[in-house]
Amino acid sequence: MLFVKKKDDTLRLCIVYRQLNKLTIMNKYSLPQIDDLFDQFRGATVFLKINLRPGYYQLKVKEVDTLKTVFRTRYGHYEFLIMLFGLTNTPTTFIDLRIPVFHSYLDQFIVVFIDDILVYSRTKNDHDAHLQIALQILCEKQFYAKLSKCEFWLRKVIFLGHMVSFEGIRANSKKALVLVQLESKKEYVVYSDTSYTGLGKVVVYASRQLRPHERNYLTHDLELAVIVFALKI
Repeated sequence: MLFVKKKDDTLRLCIVYRQLNKLTIMNKYSLPQIDDLFDQFRGATVFLKINLRPGYYQLKVKEVDTLKTVFRTRYGHYEFLIMLFGLTNTPTTFIDLRIPVFHSYLDQFIVVFIDDILVYSRTKNDHDAHLQIALQILCEKQFYAKLSKCEFWLRKVIFLGHMVSFEGIRANSKKALVLVQLESKKEYVVYSDTSYTGLGKVVVYASRQLRPHERNYLTHDLELAVIVFALKI
């Protein structure tokens, strides 16, 4: 058990349920194709983005199953009464619950993707009605949004790593700048790996086979070779 700091400096409790997950029958759910979701935004001029409060924590675990979530601390043993991160079926359970809730309005003016809800409208008057419907559903079904992560009356919105607006859809330029405008005085960490057949690294993903003479390198020479390879990309 450990705590991981989130972007807003709050902490997320993480527990490894590896053994429990091995015994769990996985629920299958296919996430929608991102391109299909983006097609729905054609002609939309106003957007509303809703992010639910720690989404999984809004779902209760069946009383007969809470014993399976037991974890140990120096203060004793505890079990979860609500759904938590780390269980193999938590994401699919969360999605399976929310899709029926908004089913009547999907592909019309609402998109649901994991814990994000996007409402899109062609006109301001339409948006007034759509906003009321979306919030009414959340209220009736007792889903709670995190106000600090909700964005209202937007002409453009960041959704699934893309900038969406009436003008079209493009990649989020703020993230692209991190790759193309590196700060020369800032320290960077290169994540790389090597084997006796090839080199690999992360920034943009890349790899290549070893050249004939490189196959004679010792392990520490291969580790240096992959760093050089990464820096040259």
